[in-house]
Amino acid sequence: MIHLYDTLSRTIKELTSSDGKSFKCYCCGPTVYGPAHIGNFRTFLLQDVLRRTMEIDGLNPYSVRNITDVDDKTIRQSREDGISLINFTQKWTELFHKDCEELNILQPNVEPKATEHIEEQINLITQLVENNYAYVASDGSVYFKVSSFSDYGKLTKLDKRELQTQTETSGGATNFSDEYDRESVADFVLWKSRKPDDGDVFWVSPWGEGRPGWHLECSAMSMRYLGETFDLHGGGIDLCFPHHENEIAQSEAVSGKPFAHHWFHTAHLMVDGGKMSKSLGNLYTLEDIKDKGFSAMVLRYLLISGHYRQPLNFTLDSLHAAKSALNKIEKSVRDLLKNIGSKESEFQKFVNSERPKDLGFFEKAWESISHDLNTASCLGQIFSGLKILDAKIFAGISESDAIIQLKALGSLMYALGLNLFAEEKIKIRIPEEIKQLAEKRWQAKKSRDFSTADTLRDEIQSKGWKILDTSESYTIEAL
Repeated sequence: MIHLYDTLSRTIKELTSSDGKSFKCYCCGPTVYGPAHIGNFRTFLLQDVLRRTMEIDGLNPYSVRNITDVDDKTIRQSREDGISLINFTQKWTELFHKDCEELNILQPNVEPKATEHIEEQINLITQLVENNYAYVASDGSVYFKVSSFSDYGKLTKLDKRELQTQTETSGGATNFSDEYDRESVADFVLWKSRKPDDGDVFWVSPWGEGRPGWHLECSAMSMRYLGETFDLHGGGIDLCFPHHENEIAQSEAVSGKPFAHHWFHTAHLMVDGGKMSKSLGNLYTLEDIKDKGFSAMVLRYLLISGHYRQPLNFTLDSLHAAKSALNKIEKSVRDLLKNIGSKESEFQKFVNSERPKDLGFFEKAWESISHDLNTASCLGQIFSGLKILDAKIFAGISESDAIIQLKALGSLMYALGLNLFAEEKIKIRIPEEIKQLAEKRWQAKKSRDFSTADTLRDEIQSKGWKILDTSESYTIEAL
């Protein structure tokens, strides 16, 4: 049995499928206007671990993850780049899929795009308007009337006295944006009337030309593929309000039924103890991590190494620690394989979604991941089991016992999505800025301007690189 914290009830609950056949889950996917960063992937990876764990537990998960390919950001950026919205979003969707494959994230059963489900979204708005949950503004935009839904705020426990209307910004102008300029908002846009900035991105509706609001997309697509009520809805904690709160309101207003039985949210990823930000230059992508010489598997290990409900602090040092941890697991597995006369490549036959009856020295690891998806404890218990195992191997382990341990480790590696022995030789691409700083430092050192050389060395190190000097030259390495 798997137990998981539910954001709505604030309790840890057992996961059960409502129809007894498959566990239906919906997770908010990427908005494809640029490369996904490692903060995005922390959420997607932990959702992947949950799905894998449910497979092993026999819950038969059916996964839907959407692609948001129309919103303010995608339209604005595609117009700036001078290409059509469909070509712009397709480029970034393909990169997202490539990154997911490298990170060993399972493909969802269905991956709907917002632009391919306009009819479903218009139908949903029509029902909301007809039942007086929504109103048409003078410009043809349609808004959800929050005061008409008595349970609004139940997911995030909002104090309704603090709610303000979204129809006006704090400056008094009409608020037409998907991107709110404040935290307390109420009436939210369902259909956005066509504006000059939209260019040729619009659809025809009963209220005129325009496009759906961002919040509406997920309700329409989840209901299309999972029904009016499904088992679990997931996403980053930043989506709790207003996105998921609005999804609940517009969905339950139409159906009169609970939208999702369980809500699963992942905490933020921090970088060097602070918030990730493009302006701070710490919005890392998978490509950035590979440029520093680390593989996708090392990044996967690091991003799942902390409990999903706790913020995880990313540092370059933590990447080195993740790489070392993977190497330790691989060493023990390699020794086990040698014991039964097998090669590294043959470990894959032990990696599957079947939970073995005998979990050997790793039973506590499975208990950890089954209770609130505690990946941090699970990894800790794996290393505790490996310590016992290594002593057993040293003393002499039987072939039958070795196979038991390999099956147990194989099921855990499947649940965690860790591909052992997949470490690739990564060619480090040193940024031009670092090359120039390193050369300036070398010239300063040659001129015996050691103060400047030391300052430049510290600057290089602050950017994640180090200089190794020889008598004649120097080399640059990632920290």
